[in-house]
Amino acid sequence: QELKDKMTELLPLLPVLDQYKSDTRLIVHLKEEVRNLSGNLLAIQEEMGAYDYEELQQRVLMLEARLHACMQKLGCGKLTGVSNPITIRASGSRFGSWMTDTMTPSADSRVWYMDGYYKGRRVLEFRTLNDFVTGQNFVQHLLPHPWAGTGHVVFNGSLYYNKYQSNIAVKYHFRSRSVLVQRSLAGAGYNNTFPYSWGGFSDIDFMVDENGLWAVYTTNQNAGNIVVSRVDPQTLEVLRSWDTGYPKRSAGESFMICGTLYVTNSHLAGAKIYFAYYTNTSSYEYTDIPFHNQYSHISMLDYNPRERVLYTWNNGHQVIYNVTLFHVIKTSGEL
Repeated sequence: QELKDKMTELLPLLPVLDQYKSDTRLIVHLKEEVRNLSGNLLAIQEEMGAYDYEELQQRVLMLEARLHACMQKLGCGKLTGVSNPITIRASGSRFGSWMTDTMTPSADSRVWYMDGYYKGRRVLEFRTLNDFVTGQNFVQHLLPHPWAGTGHVVFNGSLYYNKYQSNIAVKYHFRSRSVLVQRSLAGAGYNNTFPYSWGGFSDIDFMVDENGLWAVYTTNQNAGNIVVSRVDPQTLEVLRSWDTGYPKRSAGESFMICGTLYVTNSHLAGAKIYFAYYTNTSSYEYTDIPFHNQYSHISMLDYNPRERVLYTWNNGHQVIYNVTLFHVIKTSGEL
């Protein structure tokens, strides 16, 4: 009877085992696809003399699209760890922001740099990360409206930022050097009404993840709790909002990964990723993910879904962190 009871307990594990087998087969298939892509890239390198630049670029873009499709099969992931910080450069004032475009081919490695947290209008565009490290080969953009805070993001060739002394979101297009659209975030606090714990006019924070463009802010109606809004990148209209219940003034910084908002409990040394809000289920949980704050004062923290790293401005240092995601593997449909 005891053996029968134990066998009964084990029965629910059989479908789990089948799922693991299926997942293993999928990963083997994905590895093979990546190997094939690597082989194709090598072949292209050998044929460099046989093609003009335009044709080569088209082939690389097609390969990149296949690789991204391959990665998407792994699905989105839940954050389980953050690496030690990697310092890229020490420059600028105590507060600022820096970023790469969250939605361009990997061949585009431009870096944008915005020193300071209010009334700034000067954006430096570096050609490559190496140029950014050495401080050379850059062009300057002078924004028509000054910015507030450090919650800016570059998405598909445009800068999204909060206009100084207002709750207006601005979309500035780099190539045309013009504002394409600006729109008020209804009820959003500004001018240090609801900043992060470090202050700095950080009332409105724009972010991009695998699901698109987001704005994180708060309103009087939400009693100072963090609001997460999906935003249309073309019109800046709010598509949907969630009240997380987490007081924004108690948050050090926050960032979005795969539709989940992660919040640190401080901008100072000893900070950790303390809270996660899942927009897909409108639920939250408290987390305990270590986060090494090397220079003891973070004023900007953003996730880049293209590179799967966190960009940080930490006390005059530009720093990145690699992230570890627990992937939920999709097995439905044909491989």
